[in-house]
Amino acid sequence: MGGTGINGWEAMVLLLVVLLVVGPEKLPEIAGQLGRATRMARDLLRQAKSSLKDELGDDLTDLKSLDPRQYDPRRIVREALMDDSPAKPSRPAPPPAAPREATHETPGPGSEGPPAVPFDDEAT
Repeated sequence: MGGTGINGWEAMVLLLVVLLVVGPEKLPEIAGQLGRATRMARDLLRQAKSSLKDELGDDLTDLKSLDPRQYDPRRIVREALMDDSPAKPSRPAPPPAAPREATHETPGPGSEGPPAVPFDDEAT
Protein backbone atom coordinates (compact mmCIF):
# COMPACT_ATOMS: atom_id res chain seq x y z
CA MET A 1 0.00 0.00 0.00
CA GLY A 2 1.22 3.46 -0.78
CA GLY A 3 3.69 2.19 -3.41
CA THR A 4 3.56 3.87 -6.78
CA GLY A 5 5.14 1.09 -8.83
CA ILE A 6 3.33 -1.31 -11.10
CA ASN A 7 3.51 -4.96 -10.13
CA GLY A 8 3.61 -7.86 -12.59
CA TRP A 9 -0.14 -8.47 -12.72
CA GLU A 10 -0.93 -4.81 -13.35
CA ALA A 11 1.63 -4.71 -16.18
CA MET A 12 0.07 -7.81 -17.76
CA VAL A 13 -3.43 -6.29 -17.54
CA LEU A 14 -2.21 -3.01 -19.06
CA LEU A 15 -0.45 -4.87 -21.88
CA LEU A 16 -3.62 -6.88 -22.57
CA VAL A 17 -5.78 -3.74 -22.65
CA VAL A 18 -3.34 -1.98 -25.01
CA LEU A 19 -3.25 -5.06 -27.23
CA LEU A 20 -7.05 -5.18 -27.38
CA VAL A 21 -7.45 -1.43 -28.01
CA VAL A 22 -4.60 -0.95 -30.47
CA GLY A 23 -4.59 -4.33 -32.13
CA PRO A 24 -1.64 -6.59 -32.93
CA GLU A 25 -0.89 -4.97 -36.31
CA LYS A 26 -0.39 -1.45 -34.88
CA LEU A 27 1.43 -2.53 -31.71
CA PRO A 28 4.99 -2.22 -33.18
CA GLU A 29 4.20 1.27 -34.48
CA ILE A 30 2.82 2.38 -31.09
CA ALA A 31 5.84 0.88 -29.30
CA GLY A 32 8.18 2.85 -31.59
CA GLN A 33 6.29 6.08 -30.91
CA LEU A 34 6.43 5.39 -27.17
CA GLY A 35 10.20 4.80 -27.38
CA ARG A 36 10.74 8.06 -29.29
CA ALA A 37 8.59 10.01 -26.81
CA THR A 38 10.58 8.52 -23.92
CA ARG A 39 13.89 9.52 -25.51
CA MET A 40 12.60 13.04 -26.19
CA ALA A 41 11.45 13.41 -22.58
CA ARG A 42 14.81 12.17 -21.30
CA ASP A 43 16.67 14.64 -23.54
CA LEU A 44 14.40 17.46 -22.40
CA LEU A 45 15.11 16.63 -18.76
CA ARG A 46 18.87 16.54 -19.44
CA GLN A 47 18.68 19.96 -21.10
CA ALA A 48 16.66 21.37 -18.21
CA LYS A 49 19.15 19.98 -15.69
CA SER A 50 22.05 21.42 -17.69
CA SER A 51 20.34 24.80 -17.91
CA LEU A 52 19.63 24.80 -14.19
CA LYS A 53 23.24 23.86 -13.46
CA ASP A 54 24.46 26.74 -15.65
CA GLU A 55 22.14 29.22 -13.92
CA LEU A 56 22.79 28.12 -10.33
CA GLY A 57 26.32 26.85 -10.57
CA ASP A 58 27.73 23.39 -10.08
CA ASP A 59 26.50 22.97 -6.51
CA LEU A 60 22.97 21.66 -6.97
CA THR A 61 23.15 19.65 -3.76
CA ASP A 62 21.87 22.56 -1.66
CA LEU A 63 18.32 22.58 -3.00
CA LYS A 64 16.96 23.53 0.44
CA SER A 65 17.80 27.14 -0.33
CA LEU A 66 15.33 26.98 -3.25
CA ASP A 67 12.47 25.56 -1.17
CA PRO A 68 9.68 28.17 -0.84
CA ARG A 69 8.39 26.46 2.30
CA GLN A 70 11.30 28.03 4.20
CA TYR A 71 9.40 31.34 4.06
CA ASP A 72 6.26 29.96 5.78
CA PRO A 73 5.46 32.40 8.62
CA ARG A 74 4.23 29.61 10.88
CA ARG A 75 7.56 27.79 10.57
CA ILE A 76 9.53 30.99 11.17
CA VAL A 77 7.56 31.79 14.35
CA ARG A 78 7.82 28.19 15.57
CA GLU A 79 11.60 28.19 15.09
CA ALA A 80 11.91 31.58 16.79
CA LEU A 81 9.92 30.33 19.79
CA MET A 82 11.97 27.13 20.00
CA ASP A 83 15.28 29.01 19.78
CA ASP A 84 17.12 28.74 23.10
CA SER A 85 19.41 31.72 22.60
CA PRO A 86 18.33 34.80 24.57
CA ALA A 87 17.07 37.68 22.51
CA LYS A 88 19.22 40.78 22.55
CA PRO A 89 17.30 43.83 23.78
CA SER A 90 17.17 46.62 21.24
CA ARG A 91 17.68 49.25 23.95
CA PRO A 92 19.01 49.00 27.49
CA ALA A 93 16.45 48.34 30.17
CA PRO A 94 15.75 51.23 32.54
CA PRO A 95 17.06 50.84 36.09
CA PRO A 96 14.51 49.38 38.50
CA ALA A 97 12.47 51.98 40.33
CA ALA A 98 12.66 52.24 44.10
CA PRO A 99 9.65 50.61 45.77
CA ARG A 100 7.01 53.05 46.84
CA GLU A 101 5.19 52.80 50.08
CA ALA A 102 1.44 52.58 50.01
CA THR A 103 -0.12 55.67 51.48
CA HIS A 104 -3.74 56.05 52.33
CA GLU A 105 -4.40 59.69 52.80
CA THR A 106 -7.74 60.98 53.77
CA PRO A 107 -8.97 63.61 51.40
CA GLY A 108 -9.00 67.14 52.65
CA PRO A 109 -12.09 69.28 52.88
CA GLY A 110 -11.96 70.48 49.25
CA SER A 111 -10.89 67.29 47.52
CA GLU A 112 -13.19 64.96 45.68
CA GLY A 113 -13.05 61.23 45.03
CA PRO A 114 -11.60 58.24 46.83
CA PRO A 115 -8.36 58.33 48.76
CA ALA A 116 -5.17 58.32 46.63
CA VAL A 117 -3.80 54.81 46.07
CA PRO A 118 -0.43 54.37 44.39
CA PHE A 119 -0.59 53.10 40.81
CA ASP A 120 1.32 49.89 40.06
CA ASP A 121 2.58 50.28 36.47
CA GLU A 122 3.84 46.67 36.37
CA ALA A 123 0.43 45.16 37.12
CA THR A 124 -1.49 43.43 34.39
